[in-house]
Amino acid sequence: MKISVITACRNSEAFIERTIQSVIRQRGAWGELEYLVMDGASTDGTQDILRKYAGDLDEVVSEQDAGPASAINKGLRRATGDILCWLNADDVYSPGTLERVTAAFAKHPKAALVFGRCTIIDEHDREIRRGITGFKHMFFPFSCRFMIQCINYVSQPAMFFRRSAFEKAGPLSESLKAAWDYEFMLRLWKHGGAAVVAPPALAAFRWHEQSISGQHFHMQFKEEFDAAVKDAGRVSPQALAHLFVRWGIVGAYTLMGKARKAGN
Repeated sequence: MKISVITACRNSEAFIERTIQSVIRQRGAWGELEYLVMDGASTDGTQDILRKYAGDLDEVVSEQDAGPASAINKGLRRATGDILCWLNADDVYSPGTLERVTAAFAKHPKAALVFGRCTIIDEHDREIRRGITGFKHMFFPFSCRFMIQCINYVSQPAMFFRRSAFEKAGPLSESLKAAWDYEFMLRLWKHGGAAVVAPPALAAFRWHEQSISGQHFHMQFKEEFDAAVKDAGRVSPQALAHLFVRWGIVGAYTLMGKARKAGN
């Protein structure tokens, strides 16, 4: 089985080396890894890092793009794997992740996607926000289409999908600013459902002030709500549940932000 990993980046010198290392260390007897990097014409030291790892990267494209979703779509069009995924330029895979993902797809041959646990780390690779991580993982035993419409409990770095499902679902929506991953996952789910990979965590999501979730969480949860309404229906119980969840999470994130500022 062949897995294609795409990393989209622009001016990502602070973290991308750790991202690259976490991917290339996945190579092994489990199958074939294809690693593509879509760089948005970086002007910092990102391209120097990409040249350093040129022998480990199957393809590097460096040119202007229309944002992260556009760059990821470009990579997905170029990818040749049976299984597809993307890893942001500040996130990392856990050791052995792709081997475990390959086994999960073999165990669930009809699943459109598989996902697993994902921790949250800071700029120094320290785990943070354990409460948020634990809250998401509470929903894993009840995972189904109804539940994912009510609340997004899947962390994108720990999500992988079949090429066949991607071809039916279509590309990421480039009109969205922050929740293209959730909207895309809802469309994928229609074409075979999802399976959960058992612990430990498959990946780590890096939260920092410049990340999309750090800067634009109000927009992110608005877009997620709109995607759930479109998928489940405006008068559905899922939409009502998602509205409640949306404002609860936005309120919690706002309070955490105020607490951080007060502590500085």
